[in-house]
Amino acid sequence: MMNRVILVGRLTKDPDLRYTPTGVAVATFTLAVNRNFTNQQGEREADFINCVVWRKPAENVANFLKKGSMAGVDGRVQTRNYEGNDGKRMYVTEIVAESVQFLEPRNPNGAKASMPDELNAPPVYGNTNNQQAEASLQQNGNPVVMDEDLPL
Repeated sequence: MMNRVILVGRLTKDPDLRYTPTGVAVATFTLAVNRNFTNQQGEREADFINCVVWRKPAENVANFLKKGSMAGVDGRVQTRNYEGNDGKRMYVTEIVAESVQFLEPRNPNGAKASMPDELNAPPVYGNTNNQQAEASLQQNGNPVVMDEDLPL
């Protein structure tokens, strides 16, 4: 069986970093991901996908990503449940990120972001290899063109 998700999108707000009672970092964020097709009005719609990342990658996400940042997420779908205040069973489906790639290593003014050298490139966090990183940067066999690469 397989449970794997690869997403590329933009954060809808700044990541929320928290720590568990045992001191483990956890960051949550929502990624807006465009659909590959347009609606009847010719507009491209987006899905807003909740993501969670743990430990050191969570701290890196919170420190270096912000609202509007483009990111690549490689992970798995997870559904958890809990009992709400009203006693009803609540279900939450989210992506548990095994790796997060920062796809915009530059600030809007064109200067390098103040990241450690190992984070410029864009970095890959988690249990991935170069083939997985390259695969998430391609769309239908074509490289994804970043905004900073456009001659405007």
